[in-house]
Amino acid sequence: MRLRLWVILFAIAALTAFVILNWPVFIAPTPLSLGFASYEAPLGVVMLALVVGMSLVFAAYMAVWQSTILMDARRQAKEIQAQRTLAEQEETSRFSELRTTLHSEFEQMSKRMETSQLALSQEIRDNVNSLAAILAEMDDRAKPHP
Repeated sequence: MRLRLWVILFAIAALTAFVILNWPVFIAPTPLSLGFASYEAPLGVVMLALVVGMSLVFAAYMAVWQSTILMDARRQAKEIQAQRTLAEQEETSRFSELRTTLHSEFEQMSKRMETSQLALSQEIRDNVNSLAAILAEMDDRAKPHP
């Protein structure tokens, strides 16, 4: 961008120097024809006015074009930000849902383990009681009867 700016400034400076050096020729009256009418005017000033006018029109066009591009870029940035926010909200929602699901699974697993533990404890107690009964019966058989 800097090189382009320097080239434009150099072109303007060169045109200005050319006009200043040739000012007497620029203001010399010349017969001009528009096709349907003719009049006398300084050709250099007319051409200079046309160059300046076209340069201003071009500069205005470039300003409008660049502002349009900037507005489009800003609109796209806002849309991207909105999409990013939506994605972050969805991700947060998924994490919350995952946390809830894992918590409920953990609760269910904990209840199942507790139930299994109680059932295992009961089975162990039953086996201990059964073994105690068997040992008592064996002890009774081992004792002599009078």
